[in-house]
Amino acid sequence: MTTTRTQVAIVGAGPAGLLLSHLLHRSGIDSVVIDIRSRHDIATTIRAGILEAGSVRTLVDTGVSDRVITDGDRHDGVVFRFGGENHRIDFQELVGESVWLYPQNDVFADLAARRETDGGDVRYGVSDTAVDTSGARPVVSFIDSDGSPGRIEADLVVGSDGSRSICRKAFPAGTRGEWFREYPFAWFGFLAEAPPSHPELIYAQSEHGFALVSQRTPTMQRMYFQCAPGERPEDWDDDRIWAEMRRRVNGNGFEIQEGPISAKMVLPFRSFVTAPMRYGRLLLAGDAAHTVPPTGAKGLNLALADVRVLHEAIIDFLAGAGDEALDRYTERALDRVWKAQHFSYWMTTMLHSVEGASPFDIARQRGELALVTGSRHGAAYLAEAYTGWQQAA
Repeated sequence: MTTTRTQVAIVGAGPAGLLLSHLLHRSGIDSVVIDIRSRHDIATTIRAGILEAGSVRTLVDTGVSDRVITDGDRHDGVVFRFGGENHRIDFQELVGESVWLYPQNDVFADLAARRETDGGDVRYGVSDTAVDTSGARPVVSFIDSDGSPGRIEADLVVGSDGSRSICRKAFPAGTRGEWFREYPFAWFGFLAEAPPSHPELIYAQSEHGFALVSQRTPTMQRMYFQCAPGERPEDWDDDRIWAEMRRRVNGNGFEIQEGPISAKMVLPFRSFVTAPMRYGRLLLAGDAAHTVPPTGAKGLNLALADVRVLHEAIIDFLAGAGDEALDRYTERALDRVWKAQHFSYWMTTMLHSVEGASPFDIARQRGELALVTGSRHGAAYLAEAYTGWQQAA
């Protein structure tokens, strides 16, 4: 068995884990990153594509890459479509910020390339990962991609290993709480080979259910529509998908652009938070600690925000500030997490249809949309939350 000694062991080489490793490297702190997935698997998994202004600044200002600026698509607003009409929320006019359409695959590619260039120790395709917190220092064991056993001894271990986190499960029983909500619907997502239907995202609410019109490249659109959690992608052919999208989005002279469909999937909805995000010298970040519905585009941005706070906490801890520095990480991260949970829940309930909703519920939902889009103060709240809150000190 090969034993590696490092200051921080990071389980999970997605954007959160790699960004943390990158920030630590810039601060002169050693780390080792491992992931059960191959680099190719992570790079080709289709995920979220909206980055808050703060996420973009982090990637650019810390030298990860400026591709998000040169290749990404800056959006200065978003469209809410209901009653057959478009209602635009102008982010720049309301809060002076924007968001960027930049797929998570590209965020990962930029971070992976940066860590490779900087000589970072990132090991993909490992297996049998386990975390042991019983000793004076936490230990991560695994089987390397070449089949040889490995062991990492570290001052701290960070679990950025997603919603099925083994690091979260390594917390002893009774040391953390869980809060969650299941939703009675899911999203049916697909890629369409077609030009953009609109320069910005369209969140469409209709009597037939919610739909989201987004884009991925100048020739590829990413779209979603509300469906039952038990829907099977193979039951939906192109004609049926486009018929469903038309009746939810088209009207009054507006028509979505259509084309061949690929990459069909059903995404269940769930809100989840665990706290504290720390046990001893084991800490959690990103989806390992919390998940949100995709409606508010907060998942990836929350993970990157966690890492910014955690990076500061680790610097303080290694400089001798003690466990209080690690405790402050949970407190500061959860402040933003619960704001994002509320915003994501609010966006979800405002836009989605619920089976059995009364005429009052339906009319109230439409009134809420009219209030948000018709009031400067309502629109400003949405714009501030969507583009991202300032990080609390």
